[in-house]
Amino acid sequence: MKKLRSGYTTGACAAAASKAAALMLVTGMSREVVEIPFPDGSRVKFYLVQENNLTGYEKSVSRAAVIKDAGDDPDVTNGARIEASVCFCKKSATSQEQFVILGGKGVGRVTKRGLAVSVGEPAINPVPQKMIRAAVAEALAEVGKAKDCCLEITISIPDGEALAEKTLNHRLGIVGGLSVLGTTGIVRPVSADAWTATIATSMDVAKEAGLKEIILSTGRTSERAVEESLELPEEALVMMGDYLHFSLKEAAKHQFTKIHLAAMWAKVMKGGMQIPQTHVKNGALEVKAALEFLKGLGCSGDLFQALSGSNTAREIYGRLLERGENQMILKVCEAAREYAEKVSGLEVTVYLVDASTTVVATTSRDI
Repeated sequence: MKKLRSGYTTGACAAAASKAAALMLVTGMSREVVEIPFPDGSRVKFYLVQENNLTGYEKSVSRAAVIKDAGDDPDVTNGARIEASVCFCKKSATSQEQFVILGGKGVGRVTKRGLAVSVGEPAINPVPQKMIRAAVAEALAEVGKAKDCCLEITISIPDGEALAEKTLNHRLGIVGGLSVLGTTGIVRPVSADAWTATIATSMDVAKEAGLKEIILSTGRTSERAVEESLELPEEALVMMGDYLHFSLKEAAKHQFTKIHLAAMWAKVMKGGMQIPQTHVKNGALEVKAALEFLKGLGCSGDLFQALSGSNTAREIYGRLLERGENQMILKVCEAAREYAEKVSGLEVTVYLVDASTTVVATTSRDI
């Protein structure tokens, strides 16, 4: 199997563009490549976009850009242009910051509490800000500029607003564009880090909104099926994907009082079987194990025989429906609820959703 290639975060690209723009401002010369420090102490070279409208020297403002390479990660920002504009500024009377970092076109603005950045500020996270400052400080040091030289740095992503529509940013309260993210500078291909970070941040926002209950869903179909009937605000929606165990533990950390868990059959069945990570790669549903699980729930010999030969969880579900085995379907949902409550220590209701975006079964503690 081909080894997947790592890439670089939006924050790292913004730092590289900032250093190049700062060098251009103070020297009048553009660079084809710059090297910047990473949080772990390593150094990485970035190639700059060589276009006149981006790298041409101006007396008052300099600009540079990097094309983001996310490696083999399916990142919506892969290939996006990350730009930095740098100009001289005067130090504020109320702040001793040498570098002022602003958000330009395509960089979102924070509108909800619970994120790493304050409401009203551009969505440029703390580590990217630190990387930008370190890279620009290097640029000034390279040309022997005084430390009291104050610079205003504006990060822009020209296609950011359109790309943001493909993300969950609006739920988190980030409007008008993308977030400039990254904690290491490196994008690990198909990494769990991005998913789990989004889950935790979504719960931070829900907590700051004063919510006691959240909706954990495995996907948009299951989420749509329950969000209107529960009448909870948008901040309650937490897309957990396949990270069931992590999400349950995270909900406990956030001290919510109740979880509404919405999922389709295969994911509910894996929950009942206590498979903590429900992606097929990590928690492949063995049909034989699934049938043994159903036997443990009281599946009769005749029903077991009728289900034998199924190739997938979906086929098991279809055969249960054909035989009118609604009670067995509900027992699977109840097993998933018991697992979720055991892991989280919270009250959980499970909603089984079908492909038509309909809730077909709901658990109750009274059953």
